[in-house]
Amino acid sequence: MAFWIASAAGLVIAYLLGSIPTGYLAGQLLGGIDIREHGSRSTGATNVLRTLGKWPALAVLVIDVLKGVAAILVGRWFCPWLYGVLSPSAPTAADLQAWAPWGVSLAGIAALLGHGRSIWLNFTGGKSAATGLGVALAMSWPVGLGIAAVFGIVLAMFRIVSLSSMLAAVTAIILVCSLPHPLPYRLLVIAGSLYVIVRHRANIQRLLAGTEPRLGQSSPEVQARAQV
Repeated sequence: MAFWIASAAGLVIAYLLGSIPTGYLAGQLLGGIDIREHGSRSTGATNVLRTLGKWPALAVLVIDVLKGVAAILVGRWFCPWLYGVLSPSAPTAADLQAWAPWGVSLAGIAALLGHGRSIWLNFTGGKSAATGLGVALAMSWPVGLGIAAVFGIVLAMFRIVSLSSMLAAVTAIILVCSLPHPLPYRLLVIAGSLYVIVRHRANIQRLLAGTEPRLGQSSPEVQARAQV
């Protein structure tokens, strides 16, 4: 029973961390607006950049990354601690070592779902790329740094955030499968990366149509509303 209580508590906390609507709060606090009614209608840092400017966008980006880091710390430290507190007999080191990777992975998935399906925004949200980066950095820094490097290089070359995010997600799968990692970590990165890519399905359609805006340009939706 202690194991399930600790696991459930960790999942709830990780989900709530991920669901903090950073972009929405930035719009409310800094502009008095609902960011979902402006720009591309996303709550992510890219739409905050287009709507509120670079410094609010940077703040949103950093906080979204830290949400992923915090969720992994919950899975890695808080859940085992709570398990030990609630368990009638102290869990062995072998038990914790076997259980910890699964707790970390489930916490990471919960944070990604929280960001994309926030309870505070009627289960809508961003595309989870920044939170996914935070999850990867806290879970395995080589994978996290590889993701960040690919994102930065692709963004510098093409100036398309969605393309950079999706190629970074593909890179995450390659790295986690190439480097020595526990099975739960690999499953987390594969599932999380696919989730991020699926969240970009509208961007994929625009990329194929050649209408995806580059960094600094308005999205097609913004341009269309501006002409009305």
